[in-house]
Amino acid sequence: MTTESLVSGQDTPNAGGQQSADGVKPDSAGAQPNGGNAPEANADGQQAGANADGAQPKGDEKPADDKGAKAPESYDFKMPEGVALDSAAAEEFSGIAKEYGLTQEQAQKVADVGAKMVQRQLEAHAAQVAEWTEAVKTDKEIGGDKLNENLAIARKTIDTFGSPELKNVLNQTGLGNHPEIVKLAYKIGKAISDDGFVRGGNTTAPRSAAEIMYPSMAKN
Repeated sequence: MTTESLVSGQDTPNAGGQQSADGVKPDSAGAQPNGGNAPEANADGQQAGANADGAQPKGDEKPADDKGAKAPESYDFKMPEGVALDSAAAEEFSGIAKEYGLTQEQAQKVADVGAKMVQRQLEAHAAQVAEWTEAVKTDKEIGGDKLNENLAIARKTIDTFGSPELKNVLNQTGLGNHPEIVKLAYKIGKAISDDGFVRGGNTTAPRSAAEIMYPSMAKN
C-alpha cells in the first residue's frame, strides 16, 4: 500500500519366528511368549521396541518420531502479498527449523505467524500516515481551500533545499505527510517568498532558509 508524500509528491521483505523352547508355537503375528527369547510386551500388549503397528525398527533406521528424519533438505517459505522475506532472515530461520527437525508444514506455520506480525505493523503504519494526511488537509493554517496552493509552497522548499536522500527518507517513512513537517516546509517557503520582495527601498538580499529559521546566528 503506497501513499503520496504531500511535500515531495512521490509515492511514499517386519518379523516371523521359530518355535519356543517349551514347545509353544508363536502366534499368527510371529510374537514369542515371554518364556522365549522375544522381548517382553509393554502395558499395551506390544513388544518393547516395536512401533505402534507392531513392526520392529530396522538396524540404524530412525523411528518415525525422530525430529531429524522429518526435516527436509531445504525449506521453501511462501509469504503473503506485500510481505518480502529477507534472504538472510530466511537462511537463519531455515537453520533453526532444521535444528529442531521441523517439517516444511510446521516451519511454514511459524513463518506465517511472523508474516502476520509484519502485516499488522505495515497496516498500522499506513493508518498512521493516512491520519497525518487528513490532519494536514483539515489544518486551519495550511489546509482547506488553499491546501494545494500551500502544498506547492512546501514542495518548493523541499525541492530547493532538500537532498535526494532527504526526499527518500520522507517518502519511505511517510514523514513527508506529517503535519509538522509539511507546515515547517510551508513556513520556510512562505518566508523566503515574502522576503524576496523589495520593500521601501530596502535592497537587502533575500535571507536563506537557515537565516530565517535561526535569526540569532551571527553571519561570518
